[in-house]
Amino acid sequence: MPLSPEEKLYLLRLARRTLEAAFSERLYEEEPPPLPGLHRPCGAFVTLHKHGELRGCIGTFQSEKPLYRVVQEMALSAAFNDPRFPPLAREELPEVELEISVLSPLQRGRPEEVEVGRHGVYIVKGPFRGVLLPQVPVEYGWDRETFLDHVCLKAGLPPRCWEDPDTEIYLFTAEVFSEAEFGLAQEKNF
Repeated sequence: MPLSPEEKLYLLRLARRTLEAAFSERLYEEEPPPLPGLHRPCGAFVTLHKHGELRGCIGTFQSEKPLYRVVQEMALSAAFNDPRFPPLAREELPEVELEISVLSPLQRGRPEEVEVGRHGVYIVKGPFRGVLLPQVPVEYGWDRETFLDHVCLKAGLPPRCWEDPDTEIYLFTAEVFSEAEFGLAQEKNF
């Protein structure tokens, strides 16, 4: 069930307020939202971009927690726990744009089923795991095979590992929205 514009806007503002509160060394708490779509348990990723470049991205495929809580947790993790980046500094926060990806459940898939721009891909082979969201291949202009190769690389595996029958491929879709889409740049008062 797609999120309404009101629900998307709420989540974006919630993620921003959660990060602002973290720099004030307090937990951002508010009453549960009056929007029913935000109470369903759901997986989500939060991505931070700084001047158009990736600055952090963390998510979970599923959760027993309501979506609004998952978004808060993933915003904090993307800002402070992405091992690819140093923790976000207070002075960076106004320069960061937030993007949220609300995920469908994972479905086992085959390489030929991957639709660039529609599917995200999660690859598992032994202890190796890697994921790329549906918007990534579009941003880079990748075709299906290049996309699958990059998911392999993200997992720490060689390109074309997706052809190995021992490699598990999972597909998902995502509802992706960002502060830019809602014109929220003026709300970055921190």
